[in-house]
Amino acid sequence: MPAIVVKNLTKKYGGVIAVNALTFSVEKGELFGFIGPDGAGKTSLFRILTTLLLPDAGEASVNNLDVVKDYKKLRTQLGYMPGRFSLYQDLSVEENLKFFASVFGTTIEENYDLIKDIYVQIEPFKKRRAGQLSGGMKQKLALSCALIHKPEILFLDEPTTGVDAVSRKEFWEMLKRLQQKGITVVVSTPYMDEASLCGRIALIQNGKILGIDTPNNIVKTFDKPLLAVKARNTHALIEALRKYPHMHSLYPFGEFLHYTDKRVQFSNDEIHDYLTTEMIQQIEMKPIEPNIEDCFMALMEKQDHE
Repeated sequence: MPAIVVKNLTKKYGGVIAVNALTFSVEKGELFGFIGPDGAGKTSLFRILTTLLLPDAGEASVNNLDVVKDYKKLRTQLGYMPGRFSLYQDLSVEENLKFFASVFGTTIEENYDLIKDIYVQIEPFKKRRAGQLSGGMKQKLALSCALIHKPEILFLDEPTTGVDAVSRKEFWEMLKRLQQKGITVVVSTPYMDEASLCGRIALIQNGKILGIDTPNNIVKTFDKPLLAVKARNTHALIEALRKYPHMHSLYPFGEFLHYTDKRVQFSNDEIHDYLTTEMIQQIEMKPIEPNIEDCFMALMEKQDHE
């Protein structure tokens, strides 16, 4: 039996459809990621699955319990870490943890083994107020509070947003360890590079799932040769390539532009010669392998044309 089963789930805010007839499932013990930008529908979806928001249509069950009918029973089995730091800023680290343990009728000591790897890093600051912690420390405290009642499924809504690169890496290592302990972990992130750290991912935009599979399999769906192109004047390069009659897609990625062509076969030299006639200087061009972000952009473009 899957840990999560969702069928035609829909949530609207006035005329805006935040969650658009989503259907998917998550297996027990998976580390499953929802990848998409702000406003894609990730938070609304997580709030429905954690019984904090009522859907307008469709159905969802978590741990074989209906998120609407069985919400009281379900809440004891879930851990939820919202996107915004939502602990009590004026309480100390230790006081926050004790409070959340007491809400679920447990103690820090009873489930200390589950949070030990995380809590040991903030324990030296246990008397410090939560509001005075750094971003990485706040994140570890929030995760400890979400885990203290030994949930079977953990929902983390953009847990690494605004956190430094070292803390992000540490956090994902923690999630892997939690998965190894048998906890189902469902995480959302706007960072495409974090997609490869999940077992399976759903690419989500405008409340719809664009694709759902392992990161490797999603990358394999990219069906066009991909070029990274740069020049001295990036703006002029963009303008020139947009005018090129064979251009299929063009997106900026750091200092390079990622380019695909409408043709199955084409010559890089031909594109280089065209750019030269457009007075583009210091052209650098190389074939590259697509990443998750390239696939996301391609799937979004495909959805726009449907």
